[in-house]
Amino acid sequence: MKNIQKSSRSMNFSLADEDLYLKWRDEKLDQYPSKLISVSIKNPYNLSSNEYNQICHSCNKTNMVIYKLEAKIDKSGLLALAAQFDLSCLDKNLCANDDGITAVEVNDNHSQEYIPYTNRSINWHTDGYYNTLEQQIHAFLLHCIQPAISGGENGLLDPEIVYIKLRDENPEYIAALMDPTVMTIPANTEVRPEQTGPVFCFNESLHMRYTARTRSIKWKSKAKEALEFLSDFLKSDSPYIFKCKLEANQGVLCNNVLHSRTAFTDDTNQSRLLYRLRFYDRIKLKL
Repeated sequence: MKNIQKSSRSMNFSLADEDLYLKWRDEKLDQYPSKLISVSIKNPYNLSSNEYNQICHSCNKTNMVIYKLEAKIDKSGLLALAAQFDLSCLDKNLCANDDGITAVEVNDNHSQEYIPYTNRSINWHTDGYYNTLEQQIHAFLLHCIQPAISGGENGLLDPEIVYIKLRDENPEYIAALMDPTVMTIPANTEVRPEQTGPVFCFNESLHMRYTARTRSIKWKSKAKEALEFLSDFLKSDSPYIFKCKLEANQGVLCNNVLHSRTAFTDDTNQSRLLYRLRFYDRIKLKL
């Protein structure tokens, strides 16, 4: 990410070319879906042409797709599904298993420090915002094995929509959030040193690093107005903010969209369990 090569797609986001941005913006918003696109999959090891094209269409438009499998799947099936979109470089984070796949469930070993392993709500964020700039998360797959008895709903939001909302309100918001020193995550002595970087950056596409949490993060003062505007948008009832409670055998595949989670309730007979695969790759769309 340090040596960013400009591409025709990344130029869509250039503050220096308003005409190109407006053309891309109009195409992006034209027929943007009012609800999440869901694709039924028969065999995750070998997608049909129709299934593959539907997934590509959804990810191309919204950077995400919901899928529904006909039967239970093991971890090898999830890896095979991801591989069909050239996703292979797993982020083997601290809480992941040896295979690089993370079981997202209530876990007393992690719950004191990491909210995802509790039943508490999680505020808006992109995955791996605290990673080094060389190991950014560009895509993830989140698959539900067992939903909670109640709660556990995810909010999902396309980062390109966020970019449009901020830029249309005030282009200076984008300039502030592109500052390579705007966002600093303090060091975690167990995992990583202090990490500083931008919210928005561009390579072959738009990439966003963000967390709405107010602890364990430092912001440059010049980003204050942009962050306030973004916070208000995330709390709104915008039709661009999708809501989804994943059911068993259902999952989301995406280019690291912003997401949140409501608190949930478990009992001894039904404990919420999802598998999470984080990738350094971005979904490859062969349309």
